[in-house]
Amino acid sequence: MKYLLVLAAIATLSCSSTGVVPMDGGTYMIAKRSAQAGFGPPNGVKADVYREANDFCTKQQKVVETINLEMTDSGFARPGRVSLQLRCK
Repeated sequence: MKYLLVLAAIATLSCSSTGVVPMDGGTYMIAKRSAQAGFGPPNGVKADVYREANDFCTKQQKVVETINLEMTDSGFARPGRVSLQLRCK
């Protein structure tokens, strides 16, 4: 049972989002790691990050403008990552 709790905690931490983080000049950042095992692009995480960004901007009655999107594929002992810099316009 303890083993399952530890695995659940690791999975939760490994795919958690930073949330919307204010930067300068009216820009924001969201970053998230993938819990995906194996190799490949973190497309599911990319979708999650854009959903979070859209929810944030929609509350301001605005839309997302992507400033920069960085994706790192998952690999051997390395989770995939997505980092989005955005502006609501």
